[in-house]
Parts: sequence; structure tokens; C-alpha cells
Amino acid sequence: MLPEETIAAIAAELAEADRAHGVIPRITARYPEATVEDSYAIQGVWRDSQIAAGRRLVGRKIGLTSKAMQQATGITEPDYGVMFDDTVYESGAEIPVDHFSNVRIEVELAFVLKTPLEGPDCTLEDALAAIDYAVPALEVLNSHIELEGRTIVDTISDNAAYGAMVLGTVHKRPDEIDLRWVPGVLSRNGEIEETGVAAGVLGHPATGVAWLANKFHQHGARLEAGEIILAGSFTRPMWVSRGDEVLCDYGPMGTIACRFV
Repeated sequence: MLPEETIAAIAAELAEADRAHGVIPRITARYPEATVEDSYAIQGVWRDSQIAAGRRLVGRKIGLTSKAMQQATGITEPDYGVMFDDTVYESGAEIPVDHFSNVRIEVELAFVLKTPLEGPDCTLEDALAAIDYAVPALEVLNSHIELEGRTIVDTISDNAAYGAMVLGTVHKRPDEIDLRWVPGVLSRNGEIEETGVAAGVLGHPATGVAWLANKFHQHGARLEAGEIILAGSFTRPMWVSRGDEVLCDYGPMGTIACRFV
């Protein structure tokens, strides 16, 4: 493990990068001995500092759950981060580009829990039983660490590159629809850029929720009722810039639109 003072210093560096919308050098380039557990410790110190500053935690994001995303990043296992109340937008929102260091979009489903969920032996069936409803979501990725050469240690430390999420309006219980076959057709300024289906996330999008519950158990925690779980992308990330209009069609689960200003 990295020394506690080093972990605290990196967390402070990331907090300043978040405040200034900047990017810092790779952690693994400076501390090649850093481990995955170090990176979750860094994320935890950063998270606690944000809560102490008045931000409210509303859920968790799971990243790198599909082959498309793992191939796009060169990282081969999932990760997770936290989501705060001031990062949640509704469909139709205008989203300021200046709030981020860089902006990429992913197509996902989010799940709202009706009961707590914990490991160590959580299954897909357990996760589905704990889910109140699914809702379409776009994730805004925002990396505070230079992109080239990142490893999972860098991404976890950087709150799994989470920036914001845009939620749709159609809610479906898990027994109302076969979630595996929810489509996503992602367009930028009227041009289709990415397509996929939710089965691209570990075979079923709620599999990631079970993975997260089991991972949380390793860290002595559980998922709580009311939390939003952003379950992972089933497309590659799409870069966006100021002025871009984004639309994603989820078929039976409606559409999400947003504009970057």
C-alpha cells in the first residue's frame, strides 16, 4: 500500500483538478507500485472530502463492464465510482462543457434499488429482486488524469472517470421487459455514431449490480435502498464538444436528448 500521506496528497490533487477542470499526470507513471486497493483508498479519501464539503451521494457507477469499453480503454476488469446529487441531469438538459476536463458520452441503463443488496454471494437473480426499476441513462465521462497509458489504478483513483449522468423518463420493472435486449442508438448532431444492446454488459445489464454488491462486501459495505446504480456502457464512448446535440434512442424505453453548451 502507498503511505497514507501519499494517498491523501493524490486525493487532494484530484479534488483540485476537479475544481479547476484540469488534468494531472498519470498516478501509475509517478507511483508504479500503486495497487488497485491503493486506488480505491484514494477514491475514498476524495469521496469523503466531497461529502464533507456538502455534496450528497445518490448512487454508484460501474465502469468497463462491456467488451466494447474494455477494448476502447485497454483495461480488462470492471471498476466503480460514486455519483453526487449535483451531477444528475434530466433529458432535455443543457450541460455546460466548462464543468468538465473533457467530455465523452456512454449509453447505459441505470437501476434504482428498492431494498439493500450485499455480497459476498450476490447473484443476478438477487440483484433483479432488489431493483425497483430500470431507467435509460447517458453517462458523461470526465477524466482528470491524462488518457494515454492509463491503467485501472488511474481510472479507479479518478472516481472511475465519472462526470455526470442524464436520466430518461421511462421506468420499467425488471419483470416488465427483457432488459438484455434494450437497444441504444446514439446520435450526435443528427448522425448515428454508436449502437448496441444492453446484453453487451456482462450478458445482462444487472449482472454488474451483483458484481458491485460482491465488490462492496470486500470493502465492508453494502448497497442501500434508493441508490441509483449506473450499470455500465454497451457502446464505445463518443466524444462531444460545445454546441453538440446528443440523442439516444432506447426503443421501448424512450429517448434521451441533451445539448452541450
